[in-house]
Amino acid sequence: MKKHLALALVLFSTVSSWAALKTKDVEYHDGDTVLRGYLAYDGGSLRARPGIVLVHEWKGLGDYAKERARQLGMQGYVVFAIDMYGKGVYAKDHEEAARLSGVYFKDRDLMRRRALAGLETLKKTPLVDPARMAAIGYCFGGTTVLELARAGTDLRGVASFHGNLATPSPAAQGGVKAKVLVLHGAGDAWTAGDIPAFQKEMTEADVDWQLISYGGAVHSFTVPTAGNNPSTGMAYNAAADKRSHRALLDFLREIFRP
Repeated sequence: MKKHLALALVLFSTVSSWAALKTKDVEYHDGDTVLRGYLAYDGGSLRARPGIVLVHEWKGLGDYAKERARQLGMQGYVVFAIDMYGKGVYAKDHEEAARLSGVYFKDRDLMRRRALAGLETLKKTPLVDPARMAAIGYCFGGTTVLELARAGTDLRGVASFHGNLATPSPAAQGGVKAKVLVLHGAGDAWTAGDIPAFQKEMTEADVDWQLISYGGAVHSFTVPTAGNNPSTGMAYNAAADKRSHRALLDFLREIFRP
């Protein structure tokens, strides 16, 4: 009887939480560029809470990033999945995604500015505590949040999932305010060669950083639509996905601890 009651309470809590989830599209601007992000938060509470900028993978802001925003929204954060490319822009294939993201890889100032536009929009959102902010990103988004950290953006922390670690503008000593978490597939051939330089950069810049490498995981290991064939260089890995998400939640609790 007690077990059944406990299970019923858990199920009721879960259903109630999802019922309280609020989501909406938010238009904002970077100069003359119109952007449309996606906001997710638990509407069952009126207390101010930490805000998280979430940066999409290289195809653009789509279902994957929105689902991640909803997951974190139910953890008690106000999450803004930002738009790096422009309202309605979403790559139809990898070739177009490479072209779209390539603009930002070549222009890191643009990458940082576009992400900052989303951050400033989130800071002005009701229920957000602007003194407690973080940024997380996936693939292209992981690279983007690392650039925010290198720029000295006032964030409690940034977390990169299978992002590119190289940069033409390394962090300056003492210039990084955010704690840094990198979640990396040990078999990710796209970024493996960048790890030594990244570790050296973070250490010499006196950054509070950590890198977790998941065995058996390759690039895009958190993305279910990446397929299940690691030999292609991109594949979903359920175990690494779950472990890295738990690591993220631990990291967020740490950086937002009063």
